[in-house]
Amino acid sequence: MNTRARLIDVARLAGVSTKTASRAFADDAKVSAATREAVREAAVRLGFRPNLLAKNLRTGALPRTVGLVIGDLANPFYFKLAAGIERELALSGMTLILGITEDAPGAEMDVVNAMLEQQVRALIIAPAAPDQSYLERERPFGPPMVFVDRPPVNFIADTVLIENREGMAKAVRDLISRGHRDIAFVASRSYLFTIKERLAGFRQAMLEAGITGCQRWERLVEPDESSLDEAMAGLLEGENRPTAIVAANNRASLAFIKATYRSPSDVAFIGFDDFELADTFGVTVVGFDVAEMGREAARLAVAGIEGKRPPSHVGIPTQMILRGSGEKRPA
Repeated sequence: MNTRARLIDVARLAGVSTKTASRAFADDAKVSAATREAVREAAVRLGFRPNLLAKNLRTGALPRTVGLVIGDLANPFYFKLAAGIERELALSGMTLILGITEDAPGAEMDVVNAMLEQQVRALIIAPAAPDQSYLERERPFGPPMVFVDRPPVNFIADTVLIENREGMAKAVRDLISRGHRDIAFVASRSYLFTIKERLAGFRQAMLEAGITGCQRWERLVEPDESSLDEAMAGLLEGENRPTAIVAANNRASLAFIKATYRSPSDVAFIGFDDFELADTFGVTVVGFDVAEMGREAARLAVAGIEGKRPPSHVGIPTQMILRGSGEKRPA
């Protein structure tokens, strides 16, 4: 492996002392513009990069990184969220580092602690653990914290949350308005706040319409893909089928696509959260702006870095995106 050039190599090529080269990178006013240009040109030729971590340790300067703790990066929701956060942070000259929990409750504390050990200026967390009170000890010293997608439990902080309950209720009301009464609800990871809220919205809309006993159509399964596929196939292939299905996340929506790809169904379907294939397959969804959710979280993080203030809550509204699958009437 080749060894990266050192500051002394840059100084030698530029014809200056190591101290002058260091000052040039720091934009010291005592270093002339011509010297700064010579040092930077030498750095480019040698492929030299200043060690910002070492510089921060030496000068006592604070790092300009923000940590993001999320579940599964393979989930389109998370990479859209991260993209929104990263773009907003860039406006303030800050960078983003990622920590992945795979939505495993036991992994959250370890990932957060690893972020704190890297002295991040702020933390943005999509919580997976059932309790965030372990963060209370960090409050007197620690970086501002913003929670996205799910609120913290036993810990007060900024939150940016989708309007989950109302979004799902909106979808179910739309199906009811088209004549549906036997409506099924399919979800995995039912322990998550988002799924609980969407289930509450489903039940609320059914109750408003005077539809009782809707629990018989609820399918809350394990997070693995096969369980979702089996649950969806069971609803679509059974003798006593629902006339409509709502999916609480894009994983459940994909299970519907797989189940109906070769055998189209007359069952109406609405998914929660837009996804790449939804437009291609004509899937009606409850959509929301994930990137804006990320931007809002980044704004709160930057505001927290700039000074203490009372915790804030930002709600991300939802909207129905009609593409055909959810507009079917009962057969």
